[in-house]
Amino acid sequence: MAGAGDSHNDLAELMLERIADILLVVADVGNGVYSTRLRSDFPSDHPLSTLYEGINQMISSLATEQQRSAAYQQELEEKLAMIEVQRAAIRELSTPIIEVWEGVLCLPVVGVLDSTRSAEMTEALLSAIVEKKADCAIIDITGIQVMDTGTADHFLRMARAVRLLGANCLLTGINPAIAQTIIHMGVDLSGVVTHRTMRNALQRYVERFLDDRDDELNSR
Repeated sequence: MAGAGDSHNDLAELMLERIADILLVVADVGNGVYSTRLRSDFPSDHPLSTLYEGINQMISSLATEQQRSAAYQQELEEKLAMIEVQRAAIRELSTPIIEVWEGVLCLPVVGVLDSTRSAEMTEALLSAIVEKKADCAIIDITGIQVMDTGTADHFLRMARAVRLLGANCLLTGINPAIAQTIIHMGVDLSGVVTHRTMRNALQRYVERFLDDRDDELNSR
């Protein structure tokens, strides 16, 4: 009887060890480790061997799916990074700031101007003024066919921001329809210098620049 009891106890202890092995492997899987496998020292037709084989197959399947998921995640991150680069390029193209003369920047505005785009344009223009030490910024709206109160307010805010940096702000390209709309809405553009075209604005700036230089030379 004692021998049978010892055998039973040994079997129970062995089963506990095997269950502990299974729990350790499952814990590894839970921690993202898929390299651990169960090794059975039982015959191939033993229930525990069958269980071990099933768990190992499950881990292999999980490892394969994890690799696919990681590859998909990397591909997704690469695509998102590419989209962000393209978005930045589009923003840059939609806000082209051109130095048309020494100290003179031109911002041609085309398309719809909303609050987000207005903020981006203003930030880009102010940064360019500081970087290039410009004293004049020409905002050309030839490409805008329709203007509402919000759009007009965006330009007023942009002009005020430019003046706060000590630079002049000129608005060009106002077509007759927009001029009538501005008057009809009662928008006050008295603080903004306007010219018919960017060429007129640049010509006026160059003339003033040359006059100022002549006055400076004559005063010496």
